[in-house]
Amino acid sequence: MVQSGFVVHPVQRLISDEQISLFSAFAVSNISDAMGRTRGSSQLRPFHNGAPMAGRAITVRTVPGDNLMVHKAIDLAGPGDVIVVDAGGVGYSATIGELMTTYARTRGVAGFVIDGAVRDSAQLAKSDLPVYARGISPRGPSRIGPGEINVTVSVDGVVVHPGDLIVGDADGMIAIRAHDLDDVARGVRAIEEKERDLLAQMKQGLVDRSWVDEALERLGCDTTRV
Repeated sequence: MVQSGFVVHPVQRLISDEQISLFSAFAVSNISDAMGRTRGSSQLRPFHNGAPMAGRAITVRTVPGDNLMVHKAIDLAGPGDVIVVDAGGVGYSATIGELMTTYARTRGVAGFVIDGAVRDSAQLAKSDLPVYARGISPRGPSRIGPGEINVTVSVDGVVVHPGDLIVGDADGMIAIRAHDLDDVARGVRAIEEKERDLLAQMKQGLVDRSWVDEALERLGCDTTRV
């Protein structure tokens, strides 16, 4: 439906519950490493009690300071959906607060990512419903639109397509395309195995650190006089 600046596209649910469950156990830092260390948000921080997040993206693009289309996105959402909102990165008015997150929980929403502000932060901090945002504002939003639902958005430089897998933990959030999930999962498992081996070696005092000087020498740094 397209009318007067309002666009609502169908929800995309191509990612299985099994894939969501698998990625919910992965660290976002390892997912980022498996994707070339170039993906993931560095400015959107968690405002909830630290519970991990994983789910399919329902995307929203709205004008700063307005949340009418976010309300509509919640009504469209179901279990396992994460609502990702491009609110322009502006923090003068909150996009969501306690009331909206409480209602979203009844819909089975798996979390929120807001490139903008939230309010009722004390209540959000006690909740296990994941909420990531740029900041806090006591000011409430308008509800007049316009806005778009299920279009490609950017939140803190992270491009999110409708239906992407969104994963979050204490370090931040990241988006993964459905067709990349198998490759990323293999990469994460390899990283986890390597880290387990390194941690075991460190505890036994068996770590080989020769690579540090070798890397410096390749870059022209003379370490022989240190």
